[in-house]
Amino acid sequence: MAKVEKKTDEVQADARAAGEKAKETAAGAMDTAAVKAKDALITTSVNAELAKDSQLSALRIDVDTVDGRVALKGTAPDSASRERATSLARAVDGVKSVDNQLSVAPKG
Repeated sequence: MAKVEKKTDEVQADARAAGEKAKETAAGAMDTAAVKAKDALITTSVNAELAKDSQLSALRIDVDTVDGRVALKGTAPDSASRERATSLARAVDGVKSVDNQLSVAPKG
């Protein structure tokens, strides 16, 4: 009888541990989904701010956001516009940093 009780206790402990692991996994998945949703919102907001700027709105600027870190890729018409793109992106709620990889279009 003692062996049966011991085995029952072991099975219960294993079930509790599996339940805790499942909860942790589910919480991690929800956190990941929340971060991705927030990044998508940041990307949309940065694109909207760039579209409001008369110099930048006509350009194709790729905005990528990962964990609140924004990367800008494409071409700016001049150095001032390039820097303005950084400022506009930084002003968006949730942005942790901006990696401005915009090149300045050659004049010609």
